Amino acid sequence: MENIQEKADYCLNCPTKPCTTGCPLGNDIPSFIRKVKEGNYEEAYNILLETTVLQPVCGRICPHMKQCRGKCVRGIKGESVEIGELEAFVGDMAIQNKWDIPKAEEMSDKKVAVIGGGPSGLTVAAFLRRKGYDVTIYEKYDKLGGLLSHGIPDFRLPRDILNKTIEKILNLGINVKYNCSLGKDITLEKLKNEYDAILLTIGANVSTKMGIEGEDLEGVYGGNELLENNNHPDYKGKIVIVNGGGNTAMDTSRTINKMGAKKVYVVYRRAREQMPAEQKEIDEAISEGVEFLFQNNIVRIIGDKRVEKIECIKTELIKVEGENRLKPVNIEGSNYEIPVDYVVMAIGSKPEEEVLNSLDLKRNKWGYIETDENNRTSDEKVFCAGDISGETSTVAWASRSGRNAAENIDKYLRNI
Repeated sequence: MENIQEKADYCLNCPTKPCTTGCPLGNDIPSFIRKVKEGNYEEAYNILLETTVLQPVCGRICPHMKQCRGKCVRGIKGESVEIGELEAFVGDMAIQNKWDIPKAEEMSDKKVAVIGGGPSGLTVAAFLRRKGYDVTIYEKYDKLGGLLSHGIPDFRLPRDILNKTIEKILNLGINVKYNCSLGKDITLEKLKNEYDAILLTIGANVSTKMGIEGEDLEGVYGGNELLENNNHPDYKGKIVIVNGGGNTAMDTSRTINKMGAKKVYVVYRRAREQMPAEQKEIDEAISEGVEFLFQNNIVRIIGDKRVEKIECIKTELIKVEGENRLKPVNIEGSNYEIPVDYVVMAIGSKPEEEVLNSLDLKRNKWGYIETDENNRTSDEKVFCAGDISGETSTVAWASRSGRNAAENIDKYLRNI
């Protein structure tokens, strides 16, 4: 407790609130930290509740240095305020003390179906229920959480904390139908007949491929699928390559390393400072023994039926004229090979094509469900939020997308 108080006292409570502008959810960070300074933790929790219902989660896994902490004035000449730790502390206090999320006093007769129980779905369900709507979540697995349950390893997000956070949301009176997949167990048309509005928030969990030779060999996996299904091969004594630079690559490489792999390499075609993963996650991966091959690119996976080795090429970073970015370009003649047993692709993700095709909704040029500024799809009764609509794929942005969708669904339902 004393350590938390010191971290809170370090905050300057800037009136301009730059940390709040850096937070995708727009949390009133100086105000909640001020309450922590005063020892009024429940009021700090109530301030956070105005914008988020995932405090213990976001406090632990958000890329804080790219969001709130990255805007902290303290960080200009020293260490920034540890905002995530303070948020997680308050969220944990709420769980321990059973501080509930306030319910609506008056209930509406309008019904909303939320397809997908990830961070977007949980957030929209909570905010709509708080507005008095009858909300049902349709979840394809036997538990909620989406990538929080199936994509974030326990060493980053303890399952008891996640489960209690979800339980607190469900205690608002939200209904859940488990083991129910859109397009298989339930159709969009049937839902439209039963509900006044539908929100699609089914994520984008299919790993993107590079389109290189050997990618279909046995022993090549998608990082998203490995984490989501937890169906890993035996890595003991094996050499594993993880291709990518985001948090999925970090989670996958660290998980595989902890499962006894002989050696885990992360291949990334740009420099370390350009990695989208949180620096803390990179540091922890390195400290655990994961080796990084920066400015390297996989050009071919070699093997007879199964993976035997990979061919890499070194890259150089070239400034793009008129743009503030560096482009990785292969260095001709720098090719080399590494013997490996498994290759994991963690370079991005996309929605399930089979599900998208079953929806009969307009899609944009990138293949995502097309939505307008009000989260509405080409069907006025159907709304969309999170990864499936091409939103920025962090937990905080997914939650913000869900909260925006809740506001827009509320406006729609009030006018029909």
